[in-house]
Amino acid sequence: MRKPYPLIKAYASHSLKVQSPHVLYIEESGNPDGIPVLFVHGGPGSGTEAYHRCFFNPEKYRIILFDQRGSGRSGPHAELENNNTQALVSDIEEIREMLNIEHWVLFGGSWGSTLSLVYAETYPDKVLGLILRGIFLCRPKEIQWFYQEGASRLFPEYWEDFLKPIPMEERQDLVAAYYKRLTGKNEISRMAAAKAWSLWEGRTATLMGREEVIKHFENTYTALSMARIECHYFINNAFLAPNQILKNAIHLKNIPGVIVHGRYDVVCPVESAWELHKAWPEAELKIINDAGHAASEKGIANALVQATDNMLLTLGEYE
Repeated sequence: MRKPYPLIKAYASHSLKVQSPHVLYIEESGNPDGIPVLFVHGGPGSGTEAYHRCFFNPEKYRIILFDQRGSGRSGPHAELENNNTQALVSDIEEIREMLNIEHWVLFGGSWGSTLSLVYAETYPDKVLGLILRGIFLCRPKEIQWFYQEGASRLFPEYWEDFLKPIPMEERQDLVAAYYKRLTGKNEISRMAAAKAWSLWEGRTATLMGREEVIKHFENTYTALSMARIECHYFINNAFLAPNQILKNAIHLKNIPGVIVHGRYDVVCPVESAWELHKAWPEAELKIINDAGHAASEKGIANALVQATDNMLLTLGEYE
């Protein structure tokens, strides 16, 4: 088992103006001459954190983090205008070109796995490898499981808190009911909905429940962008065609890949990882038996670091 690498500082940061009104935050750390790897964060809407640099050997990788539209240090915060999957894929390609990178590895978890897969299926010739965690294919059944009925049966006490902002007569479509409040003009209602939405995810993200994870999701700044942007994407079926990712998996055939998934992932059930593996059998599937969804869980974190080290071997870059 490989532990995460020590925390390092970024050596460069950039602002990139993309489609109005968005300006992206981008940072680089590690070895400027190393293998380029792009960290693709989840949510959508969560943003990057300093510890995300720790999944990579800083002597071997040129580590690139960026905050997606409306997320983290990108602005405007929690903005929904011109915020969709196709725009984010274009942003990734624009970042690659701006940084003069020919090919790179993509590392993404949860929604980050979704976006990484869509990018790789769109630009397979630009991708050296994929390291994916907590597979989310953004199909209606996955959204229904977590936001309407399914996960609710495992966490009834937390589900009751998730329901509180929504009147009984609107609970037959909770994503729509939340979207109404998260995009409404009532600031108090909007913030209450954002906190309830985000707290539900934070409470269910780990197998044993971890206070530091819950506090991150409860943070007002993070909660607002996550709730608004996630709900915006989910009410629009993530701006994807039905079963798009699995149907286009043929484009992944020649890309080395590792899929890491917690056995007891309630946010994104392991079924999706299994279906992706069947559609992309060339990728290695690692199911972590003592973990849920979060990348910070010990078993998942160790497997991800091992995957980044092994990717260097695959690419012939490890001495």
